[in-house]
Parts: sequence; C-alpha cells; structure tokens
Amino acid sequence: QVQLVESGGGLVQAGGSVRLSCAASGRSFSSYVMGWFRQAPGKEREFVAAISRSGTTYYADSVKGRFTISRDNAKNTVYLGMNSLKPEDTAVYYCAAFDENYRGSYYYTKSDGYHYWGQGTQVTVSS
Repeated sequence: QVQLVESGGGLVQAGGSVRLSCAASGRSFSSYVMGWFRQAPGKEREFVAAISRSGTTYYADSVKGRFTISRDNAKNTVYLGMNSLKPEDTAVYYCAAFDENYRGSYYYTKSDGYHYWGQGTQVTVSS
C-alpha cells in the first residue's frame, strides 16, 4: 500500500511560481510511475505531468515549457514546479502513482491507470 500526501499549494498571482511536493510512504517508490493530475471546478480531472521510474517525463500540452516534474527517490518525493502560472491553472492538484513493474507507458497519461492517489492540494492563480 502506498500513501501520498501533497503539499505546497496556495494562492499565487498570474505569472508567479509554485512548487508542489508529494511525499510517498511505503516501499519500492523507485518502481512507481508518479503523476500529477488536476481538476478545476466543473471540469473533469486532467493529466498534467508524469515521470517514469527511469526519469522520463511527460507533459500535457497546456503546461509544457512551464511546468517541471521531478523525483527524489532517496526522499520518496515527487515535485511539480509550476512557472508562468495562468488563471486557467487554478485547480485541485492530485499526486498519483502506479507500479511500473505491472503497467506500461500506455497508462502514463491516463488517470484510470493510477492505483494510488493523494488527497489533493488547491492552487489558485489570481489575475
């Protein structure tokens, strides 16, 4: 079992930056694909970024060039650096994970591929 706890959200002005963290408990963190998803009010949850166990990264087109996902396996933590924030980035951001020993790259960007989810952290970007 893996537990995920996000932190780092808050209120930021447009053009600003925020870094989210997601701390994972349990063993074998280095085997997990870690992803970030977000859900804005009235909208469906959408993929933001993912990082494989080898460190390969994937991004939604809407955040490419502005967001950076990274992981520190020694700390069992994944990060999402968010720059040049826009009001449309306002959402609850969720950290998620699945064991890459059992699922492949097809699931990197798909929320139904992730087994474990955090509780979410709110990011609000004011204009």
